[in-house]
Amino acid sequence: MNFFMQTAIDEARHGVLHNHGGPFGAVIVREREIISRTHNEVLRTNDPTAHAEVLAIRQASSVLGKFDLSECEIYITSQPCPMCLAAIYWARIKTIYFGSDKEDVAEIGFDDSHFYDLICGDAEDPDFRTVRIEREKCLELLEIWEKKPDRKMY
Repeated sequence: MNFFMQTAIDEARHGVLHNHGGPFGAVIVREREIISRTHNEVLRTNDPTAHAEVLAIRQASSVLGKFDLSECEIYITSQPCPMCLAAIYWARIKTIYFGSDKEDVAEIGFDDSHFYDLICGDAEDPDFRTVRIEREKCLELLEIWEKKPDRKMY
């Protein structure tokens, strides 16, 4: 058994047994050392973004003092949902090790297929809408950023 995946599994089990959230755990590793270990805490925190991967990224970024985690890899108990995949991508983590896949978790009620369909443009949701407003005022913010001499891209 892979030690890092076992740690992620242990995290997920802890979260489930304490009613913190779904059966998901994550571990971020750099140079064979655990930087962060977390589990889903959606129920404990009432935060829909408190997925194990997002929490692990936040923790690792805090520990390392940087947002670029490109020297790290992540071990997660299940294939990441679209939100978590985006967070992993933005953190620049290059390797994802995962256990169960999106079909496995869909069978127990964690079905992300609608999100994938929305992202790919293969579905619409009548209860979800986007409305563009105040574009000119928002473009002013982009101009301020673009002219800022000490801006740091991420």
